[in-house]
Amino acid sequence: MNRLDLTTLTELPTGPAVDPRGLTVGIVHLGIGAFHRAHQAVFTEQAARISGDTRWGITGVSQRSTTVRDQLAPQDGLYSVLTRGQGDPSIEVIGSVRDVLTVPEDPDAVVARIADPAVSVVTLTVTEKGYRASGDGLNLADPEIQADLAGRSPRTVVGQLAAGLARRAEHGEPLTILSCDNLVANGPFLRRLVQDYAEAADLKGLAEQLELATFPASMVDRIVPATTETDRAEAARLLGVRDEAVVVAEPFLQWVIEDEFAGPRPAWESAGAVLTRDVAPWEQAKLRMLNATHSMLAYLGALRGYETIAEAVRDEELSGLAQDLMRTDVIPTLTPPDGLDLPAYGASVLERFANPALKHRTAQVAMDGSVKLPVRLLGTVRDRLSAGAEPTVISLAVAAWMVYVAKSAEVDDPQATRLKSALEGVTTATATVDALLSVETIFTPDLRDNDVFRSLLVDHVTRLTS
Repeated sequence: MNRLDLTTLTELPTGPAVDPRGLTVGIVHLGIGAFHRAHQAVFTEQAARISGDTRWGITGVSQRSTTVRDQLAPQDGLYSVLTRGQGDPSIEVIGSVRDVLTVPEDPDAVVARIADPAVSVVTLTVTEKGYRASGDGLNLADPEIQADLAGRSPRTVVGQLAAGLARRAEHGEPLTILSCDNLVANGPFLRRLVQDYAEAADLKGLAEQLELATFPASMVDRIVPATTETDRAEAARLLGVRDEAVVVAEPFLQWVIEDEFAGPRPAWESAGAVLTRDVAPWEQAKLRMLNATHSMLAYLGALRGYETIAEAVRDEELSGLAQDLMRTDVIPTLTPPDGLDLPAYGASVLERFANPALKHRTAQVAMDGSVKLPVRLLGTVRDRLSAGAEPTVISLAVAAWMVYVAKSAEVDDPQATRLKSALEGVTTATATVDALLSVETIFTPDLRDNDVFRSLLVDHVTRLTS
């Protein structure tokens, strides 16, 4: 079977929405994983189709692996999105990604592309740990940040942005830097990290370009599980050609963006994105309802031996706990954005999670808990305690993470070594709770020293381990 590329477009039942050969690069995306290709790149493709604006091809940047580049380069950047819902799957070919750079191979090329005056927007999906933050600021003690500050070609996301901004001083064109990661107020947060870097670096022109740049907040939502060989076979059947870069997604697709751009941008709203003056209510609802519930189901599901989130949701007890989490602990902490019915949204979240066509693995969702807990769970815990309430169900989610970490032989987490060190020699539920509460990069003193929260955690960990 032939492989998907520009020469096999005529063999497809349907091609890209726009001719990829006519696109010029106007966007750099840092972190070109499956989520970006199933989300922002799809919005960008549809916006180009509707508007006819061909300035918004994408250069993707892989921070670590060459895998995506190796998949896309032989396919001229083309790939397909296989959408799995309740009925038959559907497929579309995307041509917005025009090339892929890999940081380990050529970090200078990444900086040069960010500095290109034709580029107006940089978007990011590098996951929470990719920001190398500590609390509300940049972790200046991080060895990789220190190496970038010492003058090497930057290998960190913040270092790349700072170097690219500084080089843009040569032509003075402002840049919009748009975070699409699950972080509270992700735009202002990223600006703060780059400012921290700028204060520690000696980069001519950076301060001026940072003043001109904007950092809109955004909220993204689509479930994108890992691609399997079954998915690749399904894509080949539907396309009639082989696609080594196919990504899988649910039908639901949402993007809410703060309307604060430094220069030109794609007409994303024409493709269904919401442009708004205030992303915060949307962001809080998604982080605290969808993402928090996802994490709780991942930890509790994994502890019960479930491989996928869909299996965990079909467990009546776990489904009931997920409903209780949103209804009793999360919703009282939220101010809903206009037009969003929070109970209905919560029901739709569980309906999406239960989609049996999406094999979203509990182990995949459970990754990187040390950076996910503060933004997904602990804000709700803090708000409920401040209101004088006992955050019983969301404390169970935190306790499930603790037990998951304690029971796992290997933990996929940027703080795995520290977590395992804290748990060394621990044998009781109380000791497990106290050991993990002492990790100050996760639990702030107000939570660590709260007797109500600690007591709830000890009770939950005791039950989960008995």
